[in-house]
Amino acid sequence: MKRAEILKQLIDKTGLNTKAFAEKAGLPYTTLRSMLMRGVGGASVVNVIKVCKALGITVEQLEEMASTDNYDIKTIAAHHDGEDWTEEELEAIEKFKKFVRSERNKG
Repeated sequence: MKRAEILKQLIDKTGLNTKAFAEKAGLPYTTLRSMLMRGVGGASVVNVIKVCKALGITVEQLEEMASTDNYDIKTIAAHHDGEDWTEEELEAIEKFKKFVRSERNKG
């Protein structure tokens, strides 16, 4: 369930609700809701990858966060170079950057 909790937090930080995020990730809302409620373990690898990709993280980064006892979502780089981003995606990146800066300022 730790992976699902981490995903919930990261999705919240995008500023999108679960339904809008599911659409962005290319998943049915019910699939994403199931992943977040029942855990990532029962989800298909393809769906986990889609969610991670929409968050701008790798599956390896999700695993690293989940394997840490006191995980703290601090920095996940969003690279703009070489990729076409929609306005909505750029907005989500900017919101996440603001979140990361605010976390940095708390320390």
